[in-house]
Amino acid sequence: MGEGSKIFNQVVELRTEDLDTVFFALGDGTRREMLQRLAQGPHTVSQLADPFAMSLAAASKHIKVLEKAGLIRREVQGRTHTCHLEPGPLASAHDWLAFYETFWNQRLDELERLLREATFPPTQRATKKRGKQR
Repeated sequence: MGEGSKIFNQVVELRTEDLDTVFFALGDGTRREMLQRLAQGPHTVSQLADPFAMSLAAASKHIKVLEKAGLIRREVQGRTHTCHLEPGPLASAHDWLAFYETFWNQRLDELERLLREATFPPTQRATKKRGKQR
């Protein structure tokens, strides 16, 4: 196991429960859409519920899941609950995904190299290059 993998595993192990909560929250389309709306600025609970034709109680349940994941912060002023996006946990999820993006890019680059070698063995590649230079 490479040094980068060891460091990554140590970091991810420390945050596994947090990442599980974030990915659970992101696993629902309604909550993802709420986050997209909050990326444009703060919204009240009723504003977040409006596009979904859902009750405030149903919207509140989604918001509680997002709060538990640390993805939003709710500010209460009287009877008005305003939600704000908290991007930190999204950055952690992105870091986790970025590791696997690098992993798969490396594997796909290697596959491409092997396919090129299988299609044009080294002797054919050298011949092709010389033929193009004429």
